[in-house]
Amino acid sequence: MPISKYELLLEDFPKTVLLMTNIMKMNSTLTIALCAFSLSLLSTPISAKDSTKHKVAALQYAKAKQVGMSGQRLKRIDELATRYIEDGNYSGIVTMVARKGKIIHSNAAGVYGVDNPMPMKMDTLFRIYSMTKPITAIAAMMLYEEGRFHIDDPVSKHLPEFAEQKLLLIDDSGVESLVEPQSPMTMRQLFTHTAGLTYGSTLDNPVDLLYKDANLFETENLSAFSEKLATLPLRFEPGTRYHYSVSLDVLGAAIERLSGMTLAEFFQTRIFDPLGMSDTFFSVPKNKLERLASDQYWDYEKSQVTAMPAAAMRDFSNVTLYSGGGGLVSTIGNYMRFAQMVLNGGSFNGQQLLGPKTVAFFGSDHLTPEVRAAGRGQYPSADLYAGQSMALGLGVVVEPARMPSMSTKGELSWGGVAGTKFWISPEEELIGIAMVQLYRAPTPLKFDMKVAAYQAIIEPN
Repeated sequence: MPISKYELLLEDFPKTVLLMTNIMKMNSTLTIALCAFSLSLLSTPISAKDSTKHKVAALQYAKAKQVGMSGQRLKRIDELATRYIEDGNYSGIVTMVARKGKIIHSNAAGVYGVDNPMPMKMDTLFRIYSMTKPITAIAAMMLYEEGRFHIDDPVSKHLPEFAEQKLLLIDDSGVESLVEPQSPMTMRQLFTHTAGLTYGSTLDNPVDLLYKDANLFETENLSAFSEKLATLPLRFEPGTRYHYSVSLDVLGAAIERLSGMTLAEFFQTRIFDPLGMSDTFFSVPKNKLERLASDQYWDYEKSQVTAMPAAAMRDFSNVTLYSGGGGLVSTIGNYMRFAQMVLNGGSFNGQQLLGPKTVAFFGSDHLTPEVRAAGRGQYPSADLYAGQSMALGLGVVVEPARMPSMSTKGELSWGGVAGTKFWISPEEELIGIAMVQLYRAPTPLKFDMKVAAYQAIIEPN
């Protein structure tokens, strides 16, 4: 049965969330402006000319035993990928594991898609969707370090269009009314999905229906997105519950206002160039499009991987709406650079993007148990796992024994609608990344790969 634009389930974090990729097509023909102004601490960003000065260090590889892991046990990741592909659950899987700053596993198995027999490679490009969110959060924390905002500032201080936003209340008889929220949504709440926003995916809720009708992801740019969103009511009182939402897109809009750059320019000059992430972008260059994995979904009626119909595909060329919540394309090696920077306390490739104390704050639990529990069941496909809470822009494990798979306390993770997943274990200095391109995947690859990686540790920290 063909997939419709409202049937794409967001299997990113923490489970599956209905995502309307068809409404996320970008209409503008403008291209990313890569030239910027020079960077100073409190005002202007670095120029494109300056951004080329960064020397790109190669990723470091080592034998598993050199970092306290078993190479023989790590082969279970390869075996897992082979089994999933042979069983017809995926057309291709790319995996990578690093410990103590060294890559000790990398593997590309299968092909680009059911419609493309080209073998998967380590430099295959993937739509990473919500794995964009942690990058947006890190970008915002760079501005936080520079004093551009305080973590509990009202969002309206930096995006004035939200100053008059109302809350939609529904009484027991079903009567709707718009009221002033008791408190304004804050910058911290944008990071943690507690701002009162939603995703427009629960189609039996009047606020979500308003989001759907607003076609937010068809706006030209983040300013237009933010201004349109501000005319829609909040779904709940800010700060009272976790509810997966467009809040990281709003945070992206705030980054643009605070920095004077587009989000694409900020990412490029402040993150991608310093880290050597030359294959990460909102718009895929024409000369790299052939490396983009096929867009696919799991057809539950036919029990098979199926090519995404053209009408449901999102355009990743000539993008002007830079979605901080789900707009990037990347490779597994590029994302490893980003993840290693986080694990290193903000540094990689000789570049200190954030201070270690800032990264520790970024990775801390920012929800109270009450706020965490309040949203449970309202949006079941986006509930946090038992044992998990929210750091700033990604999940953090607070009770490993209650997680659905082997984990460590303080483990950070996130994923994307098309099945991509990463996790960082500060305790074990371990990073795992899986790249696939399959909506509504029928198997728990993210859990199985974590088990296969953790069980290979023979010298725990």
